[in-house]
Amino acid sequence: MARNGHVSWARNYYSVPFEHIGSKVDLRITDRSLEVYRGDQRVTTHLLLPETAVNEYRTNDADLPAGDRYHPWDAARIRQWAERIGASTLVVINRIFESVAIDEQGLNPALAVLRLSRRYSAERVEAACRITLAGPVRSPRYAHVQPILATGQDQARPARTEPVEHGGYVRGASYYAGGTR
Repeated sequence: MARNGHVSWARNYYSVPFEHIGSKVDLRITDRSLEVYRGDQRVTTHLLLPETAVNEYRTNDADLPAGDRYHPWDAARIRQWAERIGASTLVVINRIFESVAIDEQGLNPALAVLRLSRRYSAERVEAACRITLAGPVRSPRYAHVQPILATGQDQARPARTEPVEHGGYVRGASYYAGGTR
């Protein structure tokens, strides 16, 4: 079972009570339902999602922890995380939410950008967002920010100390006039 409290079946995700996170569970699949067992005890049951559904989640509210232990992701919480990284990151996240019809459509793209701070430092993510905002893309996403980090474009480069050669070998007009070569 995944750390997010869901099991995967047929490219979709079904919740399991949070007490069983990290445990091995068995699935019993029927024509219309998915049952989750731990040992011989049935833990939860879900109606199956349609065969055409991909990457969908079925989550029972009873499977979530109660109280302060569980905070669902919402736009306000994501913006708070972006603020802790920096002003440019917050602008990127705001533009993601501005580009979607409802906030839920922007949650995953925004989280993808913010999760880059787990692999790279917050300073590097902020610098990459600043570079992305300077470009022509109105609503930057992970696909715009991640390559900047991966190639190190966000890191300041030292000034070039080697002398630059001006000029070079220039052929005269007679060379181009069709003379003997």
